Amino acid sequence: MKLKALNGFKDILPDETGLWCQVESKARGLLERFHFSEIRLPVLEKTELFARSIGATTDIVEKEMYTFVDKQVTMRPEATASLMRAFIQHNLQAQKPIQRLFTIGPMFRHERPQRGRLRQFHQMDVEVLGSANPRIDAELMAMGALLFSELGIAVSLELNSLGCPVCRPSYRKRLLEFIHSRLDNLCSDCKRRSTTNPLRVLDCKKPPCREQVNDAPSILEHLCADCDEHFARVQKHLLELNIEFSLNKFMVRGLDYYVRTTFEFVTGELGAQSAVCAGGRYDGLIEALGGGKTPGIGFALGLERLVLLLQLGDERPAKENTIDLFLAGLGEAASDYCFKLMHELRSSGIRADMDLDIKSLKSQMKQADKAGAAHVLIIGEQELEEHKAILRDMATKEQQRVAMDAAVIGKAVERESRSMA
Repeated sequence: MKLKALNGFKDILPDETGLWCQVESKARGLLERFHFSEIRLPVLEKTELFARSIGATTDIVEKEMYTFVDKQVTMRPEATASLMRAFIQHNLQAQKPIQRLFTIGPMFRHERPQRGRLRQFHQMDVEVLGSANPRIDAELMAMGALLFSELGIAVSLELNSLGCPVCRPSYRKRLLEFIHSRLDNLCSDCKRRSTTNPLRVLDCKKPPCREQVNDAPSILEHLCADCDEHFARVQKHLLELNIEFSLNKFMVRGLDYYVRTTFEFVTGELGAQSAVCAGGRYDGLIEALGGGKTPGIGFALGLERLVLLLQLGDERPAKENTIDLFLAGLGEAASDYCFKLMHELRSSGIRADMDLDIKSLKSQMKQADKAGAAHVLIIGEQELEEHKAILRDMATKEQQRVAMDAAVIGKAVERESRSMA
């Protein structure tokens, strides 16, 4: 039997990791501009954490979590709950009134694998804790829009409000009346959700259900005065920042902790899995988990979908050179010299490589080109005698003779790289 990765679990191969690293690097640079700090969280948490935060009746908790029942621990299906737990446990609010935090890593859900949707998937999770100001909502969405713009990915921002514990009960009652009048025409999942989590009926992706709820009442018509003012200010600040958006009354999100602002960045390039980034406000979550009353808002960005969009489009990040220098030794003595020189160059910060077997110059040049080397250092018998190597620029094809000294070669490679930049 041939061993393969589990269904829904994917190897990220070397020819893909460069793109992943570029995406993460650009995201980290942007987050730094917005004064965010990184936090790294464990993969395993107590199952109770997700039941209390996400909601015991959500699809995630009921059907999708990877849980070790005997140990009562779960592989995290999302990062917000873990981040909230860390925020409370380490009393981060005492260090700074408003915390801007992000984390990047794998999440796990037992869903049906689809294009851009796996059972182990990677997310960048971004959270702002400690402020209920609508400007924070607009700032976070503007940052997301800026990231997509800098990556060259076209997305649309959709916006909604889910109200709060004050105004949601009256809307829930009105929505239930509407759903029950059409219950016979809904799928089995929606019938189940109608009694446990009726808002999720609005989020069903099956066409017959979408058609049935098309005329469902909008929560925007049931907002209390405070929620209505907050949502109006969020839209005002987005317009001030020239961020385009549209309202979507069907956007309810699959997690119970959301209140007020909820949003998604969507694309038409990935079929039914249109959301590439989603989030919202969760002002009562930290308090529900045992912390102090602390407002919060955040989003999660799916890295698999983001990378897939870059692979589909023309605006891919430019491929960087994999190595700075490939050393081509011609013969046993030259290869021995290159082996020692390569270690010295690597120790000084130069990305260097060579073929450890003795091969022809033509073969080694092909390897250098395939490796994306910016330069090749050629050393043969004559170069050993003269103590002068040939340094070849792979972009311009120009060659120069340089002293066979790690410091001299390193400076020449760095100088050439700066001139090309």
